[in-house]
Amino acid sequence: MPSTLPGVPDIDDQLATSIVERLGTIEHGLRESVASSDDMMRWTARHLMDAGGKRVRPMLVLLAASLGDVDAEGVQEAAILVELTHLASLYHDDVMDSAPTRRGTDSAHSLWGNNVAILTGDFLFARASALSARIGPEAVRMHSETFERLCLGQLHETVGPAEGEDPFAHYISVLSDKTASLLALAGDLGASLAGAPEGSGDVMRRYGEKVGVAFQLADDVLDLESDAATSGKTPGIDLREGVPTMPTLLVRRRAAVEQDARSLEILRRLDSDLSDDTALGELVALLREDEALEETRRLAQRTADEAVEILGELPQGPVREALETFTRTLVERRR
Repeated sequence: MPSTLPGVPDIDDQLATSIVERLGTIEHGLRESVASSDDMMRWTARHLMDAGGKRVRPMLVLLAASLGDVDAEGVQEAAILVELTHLASLYHDDVMDSAPTRRGTDSAHSLWGNNVAILTGDFLFARASALSARIGPEAVRMHSETFERLCLGQLHETVGPAEGEDPFAHYISVLSDKTASLLALAGDLGASLAGAPEGSGDVMRRYGEKVGVAFQLADDVLDLESDAATSGKTPGIDLREGVPTMPTLLVRRRAAVEQDARSLEILRRLDSDLSDDTALGELVALLREDEALEETRRLAQRTADEAVEILGELPQGPVREALETFTRTLVERRR
C-alpha cells in the first residue's frame, strides 16, 4: 500500500482496503472540485494539489466515518472539503512566510506572485464553501467556524502574544487554531455524517484538537531536522521569518533564566539577519544539537498520548486501533 498514506500499512487489512479505495475516489473528486474554465485558475488551483501531500485530513474523515457508515451521504464531500480548505490555507501561508518552496516544488507566489497566490487560495476557499452548502447547514456552520479559527490563528501568530501573555500558552493556542481546528472538523464531520454511535462526533472533535497540536509540534522538529529534498520545505524557514516555534521558545526561556553562552549565542543568531542561506544554515545546525529539539519531540509525544487517551472513549475495534496507529504515525513521521 502507498507509503504516503500515514498509518495505512499497519491497520486492519479490510479497513485499510476500504480507506485506500475511497481515498482514490476522493483524489479524483479533489481535481473535479477545482476545475475551472478560467485559463489561469486551471493551473494555479491545481499547483499544490498536483505536488502531492499526505492527505491526512481526508483520511481522518474516512477513519472517523468508519465508526458508522463510511458510504453515507456527505462523507466524501466532507473529505474533499477539509482538504480544499487546507490547500487554500497553504497558498496564503506561503505568501505570509515568503516560503520559496512547498512539497518539493516552487511555491505559487514564487511562480505567479503574491496576488495570484492569494486569489487562488480565496478561490479554493470558495469551492470548499460550496461543498459545505451541499452537505447541509450544520456543515456550513462548522466549516465557517473553522475558517474563522484559521484566520485568527494566522493573525495571532503574526502579531505575537499580548503584553504579559505567556508565550507558550499563546503558541499552543496558535497551533490549535491554525492546525488542530481543521483536524477537529475532519473527525467531527466524518463521525457525524456517518451516523457513528452517539457522542462519537464529540470524541473525534476533541481528539482532532489534541492530535493537531501534536502534529504541529512534530512539524517544529521536522522543520529543523529534515532537508528540502525530503520535506519539500526549506529547513528553518520559520526562523528566517521570525515565526516562533517551540524549540526557539524553549531556548529563549532558558537564555532568560540561565544566561548560558550557548543559549545566548543561539538567541543572538535568532535575532540577526537570516536572509543569507549560510547564516540560516548555521543557526539550524546549532538548534539541531540543542536540547530544545528533543524537549519538543517529547512534548509532541506526550500530546499524542493524550490524543490516544481520548480515543479510549470509542468502542474497542479495528477503527479505534487504526486511529491510534494514525496518531503515532503523524508524530513519528520523518517527512
